[in-house]
Amino acid sequence: AADKIRLIPQDFFAELCEQIIQHLNHKIPGINTAELCQRIQTAGVDINIGDLAKIANTLSFLFSTAARNNLSTEELVTTLGSGVSTLPKHAVQVIHHVWNEQGKAIAVSEDARSMATVGQFVDMKWKLGVAMSSDTCRSLKYPYVTVTLTVADPSGQITDKSFEMTVPQFKNFLRQFKEMASVLETV
Repeated sequence: AADKIRLIPQDFFAELCEQIIQHLNHKIPGINTAELCQRIQTAGVDINIGDLAKIANTLSFLFSTAARNNLSTEELVTTLGSGVSTLPKHAVQVIHHVWNEQGKAIAVSEDARSMATVGQFVDMKWKLGVAMSSDTCRSLKYPYVTVTLTVADPSGQITDKSFEMTVPQFKNFLRQFKEMASVLETV
């Protein structure tokens, strides 16, 4: 990861670190690495989304471990300096600054730890479509619903999951949501 971190300009690296801290503080549901990667590439840096996701996971692990061990800024920077592959100076400076400013706010409660093993819902989009015809049938007029769920996985990476449902499947889906809503009202 250290070799790839060298490629990332300091301002983008700082933005990534701040987003990770915000995610660990439950202020944002996750880190949109696809959008950040596109902006870094537009700035002329040759990095792919997989490498950026690995860096984000590494930094998330670094910050959460530092919080769990209640490390001071100096202890964190010293620990980083003693690693096998040394981080670039600009990265250590950014980590020092971000941890010093925002790191102490990371809540590492039991609830937060158990929540970290499950993804988090971010958004849902849907659309109604009608299949008019196919290569085997001239006139289908078959309605369907396409649903796209945006979720943040436990490491904070935001991904979209899409699926299609027939109208009866959608009605069952809706019925289950109504059941959840009624149960939640009793809590």
